[in-house]
This record gives sequence, structure tokens and C-alpha cells, in this order.
Amino acid sequence: MIELDSVVKSYRLKAGKRTVLDHVSATFPFGMRIGILGMNGAGKSTLLRLLAGSEEPDRGRIVRGGRISFPIGFTGTFNPFYSARENVKFLAYIYDMDEAEVIDWVEDFAEIGAYFDMPVSTYSSGMFARVAFATSFAFDFDVYLVDEAIEVGDAHFRKKCWDAFSERIETASLILVSHNPHTMRQYCTTGAVLHGGQLVIYPEIDEAIEVYEQVLRLGHG
Repeated sequence: MIELDSVVKSYRLKAGKRTVLDHVSATFPFGMRIGILGMNGAGKSTLLRLLAGSEEPDRGRIVRGGRISFPIGFTGTFNPFYSARENVKFLAYIYDMDEAEVIDWVEDFAEIGAYFDMPVSTYSSGMFARVAFATSFAFDFDVYLVDEAIEVGDAHFRKKCWDAFSERIETASLILVSHNPHTMRQYCTTGAVLHGGQLVIYPEIDEAIEVYEQVLRLGHG
């Protein structure tokens, strides 16, 4: 379970302060598959980073239970001066998993050959994404955080990602950010709309999509 209690998060911009979460309280119970919708700049990615613990709120508190993933495909968990092997070994140690088993899984899944032992800073964006996605799927989490689509690489690799993703969320919770209604309906049963610093959760994903489409029409009207 993840619980937000009066969470406030804002950023200083040249034009002034922008508040993306304004005293937001919400509960994400175990087993929930929720899709979060919001316009560009609404704060969806910020919310995921707060849930993951990679950022702290300005005010309020976040209570986390269980093993919560870093956002799937997130490259910020890697030290660019270390190889993929060294990075994965460190993450396996942090998450108390068998290092050799995790390394073998990621190396096989990523399919980047000898680059697996070269510094991450030498990778192309495509290779980096492959390693990041492979690493995300190598760990067993209680809650998976997904920011936008999980599509990268060629058709073969995209299928591997979707298959691994589908398998993981069979026994875990899912918090998904996406602009794609089809993806939301495919993987989520509950929905939420983040708009104007407020997060409103709806019991049905279709209801959330309908409200979000209304927000879009008003925003572009």
C-alpha cells in the first residue's frame, strides 16, 4: 500500500512557483491497477517519482509498504561511469536479490552483446533503454510504476517487454501513467485524473478517461 497524506509539491520557475500537487491525499491499496491521466505538465512524472521515493514532497507525508519499483525504463538509477553489469550488480545488492541470477537475466534480456561490460555513458540511447527496461523487469516488486509507454527497440524486443510486464503485474500492483486510452483499458481497472494540483480517483477506468477527455476539451477550448 502507498498512502499520500496532504502532499504538497511545487517547483520554482522563472515565471513564479508552479504547484503540481496541492495538499493531495490518496491511498493506493495492494492489488490496485490504476491508470493516472493528466495533461502535459500536470505533474504525472513528478507524482511517480514521489511514489518511488526518488523525490521528497515539500509538505505532507508518503507512507510506503512493500517493495516499490523505480519507474520502468528509468535511466536515472544508473551510474554512467559503470558498466551495465556493475550497475545491475549494485541494484541486485540493494534489493537483496541473487546478483549472478539478476545479471544473467538482464544480460540475456537486453541483448547488447559486449557493450554490457562497457561504461553506460558509451551506449546509444537505444542500448541504454534496453538495459533500463531489462533491469526494471529483473526484480520482483509489489508495486510497479510505469511512466508512459513501455515500448522501445524493434518488434521482437517490444514483445519481450510486454510479455515480461504482463507476467510481473499478475501478482503485483500497477500505477501507470499514459496518454493512451487503449493501454489504460488493457492494464488498468481503476483510473485517476491529475489536474490543477488535485488527484481524483475514479472506481472505473472508463469514468476517469471520460473526465480526462473533458479536461482536454476545456484545456483546448
